[in-house]
Amino acid sequence: MVKRLSRGLWNYRRVVLVFVSPLLLLPLPLVIETKEAECAFVLLLMAMYWVTEVIPLSMTAMLPAILFPMFGIMKSSSVAKEYFKDFHFLLVGVNCFVTSIEKWGLHRRIALRLVSIVGVNPAWLMLGFMCGCAFISMWVQNTSAVTMVMPIVEAVLQQILKAKEERCAGEDNLNLQFDETDDSTEKIKDIVSDRKQPDVPKETFSCVQIQSMSEPAAAAVRVPSAPSRRKQDLMMCKAMCIGIAYSSNIGGIATLPGTSPNLIFSEYLNQIYPNCNCINFGNWLLLCLPISVIMLLLTWIWLYWLFIGSDFKFLWQRGGEQAEKEKAVRKVIEDEYRSLGAMSSQEIFTGVLFLVMVVLWLTRSPGFMPGWASLFPHHLGYITDANVSLMLGLLFFIIPAYGSSRKYEAMISWKEFQASMLWKVALLVGGGFALAEGTKESGLSLWLAELLTPLGDLPVLATITVACIIVTTLTEVASNAATITIFLPILSPLAEAIHVNPLYILIPATLSTSFSFLLPSSNPPNAVVFAYGHIKIMDMVKAGLGVNVIGILAVLLAVATWGVPLFSLDTYPDWAPVLPSFNSTTP
Repeated sequence: MVKRLSRGLWNYRRVVLVFVSPLLLLPLPLVIETKEAECAFVLLLMAMYWVTEVIPLSMTAMLPAILFPMFGIMKSSSVAKEYFKDFHFLLVGVNCFVTSIEKWGLHRRIALRLVSIVGVNPAWLMLGFMCGCAFISMWVQNTSAVTMVMPIVEAVLQQILKAKEERCAGEDNLNLQFDETDDSTEKIKDIVSDRKQPDVPKETFSCVQIQSMSEPAAAAVRVPSAPSRRKQDLMMCKAMCIGIAYSSNIGGIATLPGTSPNLIFSEYLNQIYPNCNCINFGNWLLLCLPISVIMLLLTWIWLYWLFIGSDFKFLWQRGGEQAEKEKAVRKVIEDEYRSLGAMSSQEIFTGVLFLVMVVLWLTRSPGFMPGWASLFPHHLGYITDANVSLMLGLLFFIIPAYGSSRKYEAMISWKEFQASMLWKVALLVGGGFALAEGTKESGLSLWLAELLTPLGDLPVLATITVACIIVTTLTEVASNAATITIFLPILSPLAEAIHVNPLYILIPATLSTSFSFLLPSSNPPNAVVFAYGHIKIMDMVKAGLGVNVIGILAVLLAVATWGVPLFSLDTYPDWAPVLPSFNSTTP
């Protein structure tokens, strides 16, 4: 009887946690009976649901719409306004480009071209794939970037192993065909969608789940038997696969639309500090692109040393006769690139429009000179990056994909757009905005500022380091978007309390939410790569610890050096509230 009861409770543990969590927190609003306590109840309940993911994250984001009116913190109509912001228009516009890039295969051409440039030496090949994935991840969702690049990587790895096994570069019978891999990758993507996505509960990603995949997917990730794989080749597979997963996160931090935490941070600033016009596409790129480059290079060296060896002679020895496996790799890359044929008109149009969007983003309001937004002097502040992406994205639904000889068909359809649109992320972000506004209206943010005032006695860099470590630790077990949504309303009052430029703390914390490198379940890109079967969990843990350290140090270097003049981090800004009764500390 007891055993049956315990098994039933375990099977329904999520339901139990859904009801137990609010009961544990209920004394907070019942005993203290203040608006701050009631808002803290909502914040802590959402944090518990987001971390445990007992219900879909996007539905947890709906709690402010239910609880804030019930507690009298905000009217229902006021809460509803927080769920659709300028961020959502930017998300829609960027997704139009992502849909077109994926539909017409521009991403594969870019990735193969980058790989062919760096060469086929294992070390340079790994760097080429990492650079290609990082570049793609700057503009599309990290998971999409990995699923675009991994089929190419897998085919190359299979060819390397086959060349080593047969000692014959002339045979052209790959175990893995690219088209089949793309289909199986979609199946893998469906499997890992149960990872820390904002719409479904998280489950442990185990080897049992991988083995239970459908036959086509299992065939796609099958690798040669153990006796045929030398340790060196196995280590190279591990390094290359882990490098792809990590480079997607590293590339995503370089641009504002590259990953959702960046966009959430940008919209949070617009909401809490409406007079802050410091963050735009251009200066964010100036700050974070060097961070990405530094992290990418150091991560490449770290993974090479950890898995392949400490012989770095390849850095200055590029010539010489190629080995059989290098010839085989070059052949498969060249064959795949030739199979793409000439660049289609659809690819050219997508690429040109993409470059136009980037140029308009960079020149809208660069800061060091008047941008094209100054052409509208009577509407300063009205035009944002979202307007640019939305205007250009609309063209994909208008411009015909083919000439007049064929029936009219737009570059992308609504069905294709809808399939790749992150609607659930949009709801999650909206819930974060509503939560942030609720903390402000209830006075909870001011109360937190008073509580955190003693931290002003610490050096500012020490405070930032502690915040980065805490955020990086939590993001290993919680969604990146949920993590930054929880911490922004906490760290912002902290900066005001110690009289430090809020950007000095918020930017490092935002970037640190993307440093989820330790586990396959830490983020979907890790899970996608893990599903191919080349790596074990401990491989990712060992590699991830080093990359976490690299990331935090790179971020601290950036905000302590070139970030200071870029955002005036050494002064307390006029757009932030002054709390004269608190300690005053400057960096």
